[in-house]
Amino acid sequence: MSSHENCPCMEECPLNRVLKLIGGKWKMQILCSLHNNGPTRYNQLKRTLDGVSNTVLAGALRELEADGLVVRREYLEVPVRVEYEIARHCQSLIPILDALGQWYDSLPAGKTDAV
Repeated sequence: MSSHENCPCMEECPLNRVLKLIGGKWKMQILCSLHNNGPTRYNQLKRTLDGVSNTVLAGALRELEADGLVVRREYLEVPVRVEYEIARHCQSLIPILDALGQWYDSLPAGKTDAV
């Protein structure tokens, strides 16, 4: 059995690239929350993600927006209203995340203790 960390294709590996996009702290939770709740204001999103700091949330949202996974909409109202939503092409990622959750739930008892 070969070790993936020694894989010569690490930089070119599509899975490695995906994990760089969504593997950051709180990113998958942000995407799932935006998918489940639709367009969401920052403070509302922060409330749904119990325990996330402002710095981490703001940074993750900036990265997700820069990578095209989240759309930031600013409404020129007084005060300014900003909403975040999952990008249309990112919707196809949600069933994959759901499948990963189902895979985890299917692990034999005792095999998930390390998490």
